[in-house]
Amino acid sequence: MHADIVDLRQFYHSDLGRIAEQSIAMALSSLWVRLPQERLVGLGYVVPFLDRFQPDTERTFAFMPAGQGAVNWPVGALSTTALIFDEELPLPDSSIDRVLMVHSLEFAESPRETLKELWRVLAPGGRLVIVVPNRRGVWARMEHTPFGSGRPYSRGQLTNLLRETNFTPGATAEALFFPPSKLRTMMRLRSVFDRVGRTLWPAFSGVIIVEAQKRLYQGLPVAARASRRVFVPVLAPHGVPTTRSR
Repeated sequence: MHADIVDLRQFYHSDLGRIAEQSIAMALSSLWVRLPQERLVGLGYVVPFLDRFQPDTERTFAFMPAGQGAVNWPVGALSTTALIFDEELPLPDSSIDRVLMVHSLEFAESPRETLKELWRVLAPGGRLVIVVPNRRGVWARMEHTPFGSGRPYSRGQLTNLLRETNFTPGATAEALFFPPSKLRTMMRLRSVFDRVGRTLWPAFSGVIIVEAQKRLYQGLPVAARASRRVFVPVLAPHGVPTTRSR
């Protein structure tokens, strides 16, 4: 079950959420510096991180799963948000250069089908970055953050899943070495925990970040499939039943 859009927004507007965003953004910047004139899709709840990449891209979309809910993005401009089903993206084959997944894979009903769909829409040589809760980390055990929901992964599990779906895993990074505490004293010590954690306990980071590239030298079988979802807009008026007068 997906995290709710209200809870996600609330978390990233909190002090702990802003510090978590900074930690993850720093790790992402070690993998992707700039995306000059490339087409980027953020899948899940990626809004806190898309602003860092959008200025360089040709086009940026924020795709949010129907089970999660959606918000307009970017603020103060024409919205590029779409409410989607992650196994059937509204994109043609080989149309996207980069995909960034945050708060997505751990909630996917079928992670393999989701990754196969991303393989379809990525251009030859396209790259994917996945941010997932670390199975060994303390953040996956605390329910007051969105990283404590869904299915956490170990690095080996994520690597195997990528290989099974025709991706070549590449560079990796970690983030959230500090405990998910709301105490101001602990948050002030965040930089200390980060420095020590990267040296002494990198395997116990709060999230694992893996970049992968679309592999082209092995084909994927293509089978026609019927959609398993029917979306009904929540706010669609159903009308009021009328009674006939006699």
